[in-house]
Amino acid sequence: MSMNEENKNDHSNASEHDLALLQGEWVQVGVEDNGVIDPPDTYGGAGVITLIDGHRFEARSPDGTLMLHGTFTLDATTTPKSITWVDAIGEEAGQPILASYKLDDDRFVFIAADPGMARPTQFRTTQGLTMRSFVRRD
Repeated sequence: MSMNEENKNDHSNASEHDLALLQGEWVQVGVEDNGVIDPPDTYGGAGVITLIDGHRFEARSPDGTLMLHGTFTLDATTTPKSITWVDAIGEEAGQPILASYKLDDDRFVFIAADPGMARPTQFRTTQGLTMRSFVRRD
């Protein structure tokens, strides 16, 4: 196996592992936007449920109202790990939203840049960055 094939397999294995771990329902437990903790939030807030199904996601309010949906790709071999969201609705629909993430069995955190900005490399917000924290739903 060539070095390129070996690196490709490492990428596939790590990314497939994280993709499998992400599947299911996640409850948003925190948001930080432009350096402000828990600001008013159009697509989130306490109790919002995000469902990950394959490479698709949807966010619903506690009463079940669809707030956002779209697709994503991830790369678990970058440092930090990277995820790219593409919303299907809303003001950023169709634009790649570059983000970085942390994931373990029951906690998922991502920090996303506004469209056109570079992918964030640190998990703290400044102007144009939004960080969302989730726990796995029981």
